[in-house]
Amino acid sequence: MAKPEINQKAPFVIECEPGEYWWCACGKSENQPWCDGSHEGTGIEPIHTVVEEKRRYAWCGCKHSGKNPFCDGSHKKL
Repeated sequence: MAKPEINQKAPFVIECEPGEYWWCACGKSENQPWCDGSHEGTGIEPIHTVVEEKRRYAWCGCKHSGKNPFCDGSHKKL
């Protein structure tokens, strides 16, 4: 399996409205943390997430979280 690129060693903390989001799992998107289709051919697919309430979310930036698409602190060990 392909390994994702580390985009940044910190989460993307973003206030999100309720709705559907596609989180970039490959690390190649130019529109981080959202998928822009750059994963094509990598064998890594984006993760579809439904946000139920408006609030700040910590989206994983290192792409190595055990709780993808959200940050679990894994970037501190990279």
